[in-house]
Amino acid sequence: MTAQTPGRLQLDPKVTDVYRANGWWDDRSVVDDFLVVAAAQPDTTATVCFTAGTDEPTRRTYGELELLSRRVAAMLIDLGVQKGDVVSLQLPNGWEFVSIGYGILRAGATVNPLVPILRHRDVEFIVGRTESSVVFTPTTWRGFDYAAMAAGVRERVDSLEHIITVGDSAEGALDFAELIQHPWEEDPALDTELAARRPDADDLLQIQFTSGTTGEPKGVLHTHNTVKSGTRAVTDVFGLGGDDVCFMASTLAHQTGFALGMVKPLSMGATIVYQDVWDAEALLHAIESERIAWTVSATAFAVDLIAAQERTPHDLSSFRYFVCGGAPIPPKVVEDARRVLDAELIAVWGMTENLIVTATRPGDPVGLVADSDGQLMDHMELRIVDEEGLPVAVGESGALHTRGPSQFVGYFHRSDLYEDSSRGDGWFDTGDIARLRPDGGIRIVGRTKDLIIRGGENVPVAEVEDLLLRHPGVTDVAVVAIPDDRLGERGCAVIVPAAEAPSLRDLTSHLENEGMAKQFWPERLEVVDEMPRTPSGKIQKYVLRERFSLS
Repeated sequence: MTAQTPGRLQLDPKVTDVYRANGWWDDRSVVDDFLVVAAAQPDTTATVCFTAGTDEPTRRTYGELELLSRRVAAMLIDLGVQKGDVVSLQLPNGWEFVSIGYGILRAGATVNPLVPILRHRDVEFIVGRTESSVVFTPTTWRGFDYAAMAAGVRERVDSLEHIITVGDSAEGALDFAELIQHPWEEDPALDTELAARRPDADDLLQIQFTSGTTGEPKGVLHTHNTVKSGTRAVTDVFGLGGDDVCFMASTLAHQTGFALGMVKPLSMGATIVYQDVWDAEALLHAIESERIAWTVSATAFAVDLIAAQERTPHDLSSFRYFVCGGAPIPPKVVEDARRVLDAELIAVWGMTENLIVTATRPGDPVGLVADSDGQLMDHMELRIVDEEGLPVAVGESGALHTRGPSQFVGYFHRSDLYEDSSRGDGWFDTGDIARLRPDGGIRIVGRTKDLIIRGGENVPVAEVEDLLLRHPGVTDVAVVAIPDDRLGERGCAVIVPAAEAPSLRDLTSHLENEGMAKQFWPERLEVVDEMPRTPSGKIQKYVLRERFSLS
C-alpha cells in the first residue's frame, strides 16, 4: 500500500532514522495510541458533544469509543473495504466523526475527511479522485440534504457503492444508527482480522484536501508519524496533558480539528468538548461546566468569545490558552483575551502540509504575539530566501521554505504538484512570503501569488490588510494587484464596509496615521457586499484580481 500510493514520496531512510533517533517519529500508529489509552482508562470521558437545539450533551467514554470504532471497522470490512482503501466522511463535529474516523483506520483504510460546507462539485471531485467506495454523511444538517447530494455523487462516481447516513434513514442509504447496534464484535474472527489490518506508523493516515485559491483541490498525504509530529506543540510548547480538557471549534474535517481536536487529545487520554454548530455563548457555559483549558481555532472565534464574555460574564478560571492560526492577531484581541478571558492568545503558523511549524510561547508579551507568527518548533527547519535561493537578511522578506518530520509526504495523484513546490533536499516552498525577526520569530507578510510588486518594491499585503481591518468602517478586506503600465502593479483594496463605505482617502489617512510607508498604500478602492471564498473560508483573491483588472 505504502509504495503504490499515487503521488506519495519515498523518503530517505537516513532522514527518517534521524527522526526516530530524536523521538520525533516512533513505531506506534494513531490507532495504537488510542487503544493503549482506551485500555488503561475505559471509564474516562473521551468526548462531550453539544448539539444545537438540545440542552444536554452526549458523553462517550474511551471504552465506548473503542467498541464503536471496532464495530465501524467490522462494518466496513463486511462492506468489502480493503486495507489501503480510502473511505470518505462528511460530518459535523461529534462522537460519530471520532468513532467512524478510528473505525476507518482500524479497518486498515485511509481517512478522507470532507468539510461539511462542501457541495456537489467538490464532493464529486474528491470522492472520484480517491475512488472511495464508502461515504459517511448526515441525512440532513443545517437545512441541507446531504443524503440527496451523496446519492447524486454516486450516480456519477463509479467507485462509490455505499452511502451511510448519520441521522434519519434515507432511501438508498445504510443507516449508521442501525448498523452500529449490531454486535459485530461477537464474530470470533474479528480480532484476528483487525490485527492483520492494524496500521503501521508510516502508513497513510489521511488524505486531506486543501480548498485552494487558484486551482483544483490538492490531496495532501499524511502518515501517522507526520501528523503526530505536527501536534508536538501541544505538549512540548504549551505544556498541556491528559488532565487538560480541550474544546475544538474548527471542523474535524480540517487539519486543525482532525489533528489537534481529535488525534492529539485522544492520544493523551484527555476529554474533548465539541459543538456541532459554533455558539460562543454556549461555549462559555461549557468552559464553566466542563472546565475547558484550551482550544485551537481562528482569531474570529476568539473575538466572538471575548464579546460574549463581555455581555454575560462566566467563570472561566479553568481556561488558559486560545491558540490562533491562519491570520495575524490584532494587538487589541491579544489584550482583550487577557483582560476579558484571563487567558493567553498564542499565535501559530502552519499549513495542511506541515501542521504547526512555529508558535509563540506562553508568557510572551502582547507585542510579540500580535507581530509574530511564532518561533520555530524544535523538530522543524525553515529558511527564508530570495529569488536566487539565497538566505535573506534579518528583517527582509523572502520565500518561506520548510522541512522536517511533520512535513506531508506528497499530493495524491499529483506528484507533479509536489515537484513544483520542492526545492531539493527535502525543502518545501510553502508559497508564503515571510521575514525573520531579530528574536528568531517569523512574520508571514503575504502569499507568493498575493504579492504586489509596485515599481520594484514588494508590498507586504498581509500587513496592509491587517491595518485596514482596524479602520472602523471596514469589516473585511483583501488587497490585490492590478496591472499598471508604468509601475507594473498597483494595490487595490477591496472592502466589505461596516455601514457607509469609507473613501480611499479615509483609508490612506488611516494607514498614514498607523505609520505605513506611502509606497505600500492601495491606490484604488472597490466596495463589495461580500468576498468570494473557498469552502474553508479563504478569500479567492484570483477572482478579485480577474474582476477588477478588467474593470
